[in-house]
Amino acid sequence: MNTAIVVGGGIGGLSAALGLERAGWRVTVLERAEQFRPVGAGLMLAPNAVRALNWLGLAEELRSLDAAQGATGIRTASGKWLLRGEVPEVVRRFGVPGYMLHRADAHAMLIGALRHTNLCTGHQVTEVEPETGTVTFQRPTGETATLSAELIVAADGISSPTRAQLFPDHPGPVYAGYLTWRGVVPAEAAADIEVGRSLVESWGRSQRFGIMPLTGGRVYWYATLSAPPNSHAHADIETVARLFRDWHEPIPRLIAATPLKSLLRHDIYSLETPLPRYASDRVILLGDAAHAMTPDLGQGAAQALEDAATLNALATTESTVESVIADYDLARRGRTQQLAQASAAAGRVAQWRNPLTVAFRNSLVWLTPRSAYLNSLRDTFSWTPESTARDTAAPDRSEVGI
Repeated sequence: MNTAIVVGGGIGGLSAALGLERAGWRVTVLERAEQFRPVGAGLMLAPNAVRALNWLGLAEELRSLDAAQGATGIRTASGKWLLRGEVPEVVRRFGVPGYMLHRADAHAMLIGALRHTNLCTGHQVTEVEPETGTVTFQRPTGETATLSAELIVAADGISSPTRAQLFPDHPGPVYAGYLTWRGVVPAEAAADIEVGRSLVESWGRSQRFGIMPLTGGRVYWYATLSAPPNSHAHADIETVARLFRDWHEPIPRLIAATPLKSLLRHDIYSLETPLPRYASDRVILLGDAAHAMTPDLGQGAAQALEDAATLNALATTESTVESVIADYDLARRGRTQQLAQASAAAGRVAQWRNPLTVAFRNSLVWLTPRSAYLNSLRDTFSWTPESTARDTAAPDRSEVGI
């Protein structure tokens, strides 16, 4: 039986563990936190993410959720629609619906699907040896231990220590120029606030506000602001309310109904400089550790899920661990790095501040036909795990250090 160690127990790490487990591997997950507590709030599962989860055996769990419905698109701060579509159009075009859920629910879904994986919390990885597949870590008791496997999956996030060890000259993540606040309105507080049943984003000058209904009647929202890094570090709900007080309803009402304890604030970072490869000897990088991208296309978690589904497909069909590693790098690097660049570019445009450029941007979006917009999503949303075979034809394994 093949063996694997997954470093990191977020959505990427758990989905990778699930994919390898379903391929018949013996898997150990090493998570540094003492408990599995996903950071974040809402999570949009676009069609490509849904296909990845279906491939990993979670189709039934997804069908039990409420799919996105109704109008979706982009509005101005005053409420005018710049781009409006209907979710059924997306379903007809791409074959599967989208879902919106809390990250904690997605996390619980993945954990619940694992049957034989050894989940170890409170285990801080301190060193990875790519040549031998050995991981050194500290147990919750403080003692140092090692564990070896044929494959190490580094899913240890945007600030990945494993990535820094493998690529010491890489500049690492850089600030995207804006910060974001996130909040969740409880079901009882959101009961009389009309938000629709799909994701809608509103654009202003150097600010955006997104609204996403979640399962169970909750409502997730996010707000962006172009500002220097580490600014507004101690801002509270009142600060966010002042920044968006003149925006269209229900934005002010949602902010007012948000419990202070649910408010999150993060500077947005991404890997602006692409990595030369996602693999080194017995180690592969997955999710944000490999291709951290801004949230502007809603593809961060989706690409981690694609990584995991691809890993499952390769682990199921390839005859050697070496070929799994080489083909994973070949299948995932080009697509994810292209999407990371596109996401960063979209974020820069959406955060424009100059009134003239904002007017130009809004006019351009307003004049864009819905069909053209849907066509622009084709390459992203149409991905299937079966495409792995096409993307890995004639791999050059010398590129991945094997």
